[in-house]
Amino acid sequence: MSFPLLTATAALPAIGAIATAAVPAARRTAAKWLALVVSLATLVLAGIVFARFEPGGDRYQITESHAWIADFGVRYELGVDGIGVALLALTALLIPFVILAGWHDADPLETNSSRWRPTQGFFALILMVEAMVILSFVATDVFLFYILFEAMLIPMYFLIGGFGDRAHSGSDENAAAQRSYAAVKFLLYNLAGGLIMLAAVIGLYVVAGSFSLSEIAEARANGSLDMATSTERWLFLGFFFAFAVKAPLWPLHTWLPNAMGEATTPVAVLITAVVDKVGTFAMLRFCLQLFPEASKWATPVILVLALISIVYGALLAVGQRDIKRLIAYASISHFGFIVLGIFAMTSQGQSGATLYMVNHGISTAALMLVAGFLITRRGSRLIADYGGVQKVAPLLAGTFLIGGLATLSLPGLAPFVSEFLVLVGAFSAYPVAGIIATVGIVLAALYVLVLYQRTMTGPVREGIGGMPDLKVRELAVALPLIALLIFLGVFPKPLTEVVNPAVQHTMHDVQKKDPQPEVEAAK
Repeated sequence: MSFPLLTATAALPAIGAIATAAVPAARRTAAKWLALVVSLATLVLAGIVFARFEPGGDRYQITESHAWIADFGVRYELGVDGIGVALLALTALLIPFVILAGWHDADPLETNSSRWRPTQGFFALILMVEAMVILSFVATDVFLFYILFEAMLIPMYFLIGGFGDRAHSGSDENAAAQRSYAAVKFLLYNLAGGLIMLAAVIGLYVVAGSFSLSEIAEARANGSLDMATSTERWLFLGFFFAFAVKAPLWPLHTWLPNAMGEATTPVAVLITAVVDKVGTFAMLRFCLQLFPEASKWATPVILVLALISIVYGALLAVGQRDIKRLIAYASISHFGFIVLGIFAMTSQGQSGATLYMVNHGISTAALMLVAGFLITRRGSRLIADYGGVQKVAPLLAGTFLIGGLATLSLPGLAPFVSEFLVLVGAFSAYPVAGIIATVGIVLAALYVLVLYQRTMTGPVREGIGGMPDLKVRELAVALPLIALLIFLGVFPKPLTEVVNPAVQHTMHDVQKKDPQPEVEAAK
């Protein structure tokens, strides 16, 4: 039997989480280094998966299949396609930066204090989330994916509720209440989506007699699976609702600003750059592949929701006074672009949506983590408490600017390629939707540049004058992310050549072809 590479890639951070949690309480630094080494080793395995993947080969590669719950037809089936391998690589890439950025976020508040923040638990939970997210990107059994989809809520709940942002403007009691509220809201929203999805998963098994993506696809191809139109639509809605909550898509988005605002900055990155990608990824893998006709039926409504997300999220970002909540609302707008690209049902749109997932993860991580370094120095998340930072901390201001410019999709940086492809795909199929979506681009320039102007330029405000610049550890977080944004901005081929064949498979699933441009005959 060949080496189970996908299992090993997911199992390594899970084992590392257990080992990190078991480190003695007084050995906090050892726990941190162990978590970092495990995350780097996972990145190596993910790199091997990426290198072994053949873009022109089978749809699902490096496959594994084992009996699990035989009485219910549940199997442990893994396989990676071009979309999954790109997001697996993104996850493995970001976790080391999340760990480095959060190096001191779970330390005791005071030396020799009886009030203890469980450092080991913090890093163990991050590794456990990584394991579950990686496995969800490669699971090809619907029930296995559902288990992972729900299980990752548990460590995320404790990361949000148990390790809050220290730059809270209120009292300790108020901060704890806000963290608890954000964590419970996150859990309830996602559990509600998961319960509806569970009903749809059971319904799918009743209709198809299998949880295996490959078996269901084969049954569709040979005509042995005859799913009634109404049944397919109800099942689609059950799956889509859960994924729209996770993404999040308007109007199911309200948990995200609370969760990102109250969590530590690395956990906020984990939420929006890693965990939320499971929702949009699942729309491509499950909604379009399992329910192609229902996906086309629901497209007009979903496009409207995506456009509302784009404009609504951007407008609220413009009006924010809190740095982290501004980035959270900007992410809601960006997820609207991703959903727009997916349901435009064009190859450009879906390729752009997949690239957007990857590039949004990198750009949001860069901006949010540098913003976290800024907030840690000042002890405040309020934009009004800053000003003139570029005069005293030019490296911090410079990296913050590049992260912001990537967020507004400046040409030459990675998100521009994604956004351009999404808009091209949307314009070719739904011109009005493409026009409305461009409003989000204008608003993105507004909220990013105004944020930079208010925090980094102008006279040096009180409390800013002695602010130190980025340190070696912080530069080790910011500079590689910025370098990657520039590299993928000018040379996106390593991703596009992997993603495009998978997108063609999805287009075949929904039996859609790209609209042909209308060219007038020469007179």
